[in-house]
Amino acid sequence: MTSTSRRNFLLSSVAAGAAASASRLSGVVTTPENPPKKLKISVLCYSFHGLLKEGKMDIFGYLETCKYRYRLDAADIWNGFLASTEEGYLKNVREALDERELALADLAVDGAVVWDDSPEVREKNHKNALAHLKAAEILGARFMRVDAGGSGGSWTEEQFDHIVRCYKEYAQWAYDHGFKTGAESHFGPEKVWANMQKLYRAVDHPGFGVSCHIGGWAGSEADIAAADREVAPWVCHTHIDWKTTGGPLEEKLANLWNVGYQGYYSVEHHSGKDEYVEVAIQLARVREVLEQFRDGQSTLV
Repeated sequence: MTSTSRRNFLLSSVAAGAAASASRLSGVVTTPENPPKKLKISVLCYSFHGLLKEGKMDIFGYLETCKYRYRLDAADIWNGFLASTEEGYLKNVREALDERELALADLAVDGAVVWDDSPEVREKNHKNALAHLKAAEILGARFMRVDAGGSGGSWTEEQFDHIVRCYKEYAQWAYDHGFKTGAESHFGPEKVWANMQKLYRAVDHPGFGVSCHIGGWAGSEADIAAADREVAPWVCHTHIDWKTTGGPLEEKLANLWNVGYQGYYSVEHHSGKDEYVEVAIQLARVREVLEQFRDGQSTLV
């Protein structure tokens, strides 16, 4: 038996035992013919940026971590972990994903914000966005995040027109190649729910969606809660930080579950310290809530 086969055998044995225990506790009968509903959980590799900086993890180590440490069936790649957008390298990463039977929930792209005050930087970022759209296709991403850019609480008319025009271009390319792209609620004017509504409606394309950084909106707690709830039908991907996993997690995830969200519930960690352990805590909390939803043990769904 090969090392890969041994690992898969051990993992399947552990998973079977865990599933049986969960079945007894919840009263839900699961069998090989009636397996429990698969939960879509992932972890953004930015969560390990501390290990990356220390030279203790690369993209391939991250994929091993997803598969064998956390027993996930999906990855969520931040392009800070990618050494290149060269086709040969990306095909090696895709091969590593496929070997581990990992879907790619998301490619989160930095260095390609749509608006920058410098025309030269805008052009550079545009080329980088196009390169990463091709990378997303090669890697099999379901969604690609690229930020709108800008600063403060709003966009000027010039900025907004440029942003919408570029997103239409990116959305069409993504749609033609089988995935979606869009903005995330964690940066500049994107953090304002009214701005994201205006942007989504202006782009108005089936290849465009929202990556919701849960709780990442600007405003009061009531404003943030309303935005997380109201954006749910538009969400293609999501990031769940430490504060959210330690806070009103059930309520936040119910927003998505109740509208039939089809994407992944992806953990994002930021501290740069004790990343293996703290990510495990976040994943366990997310899994616990989703299992309650799946097994009918929550009053929120």
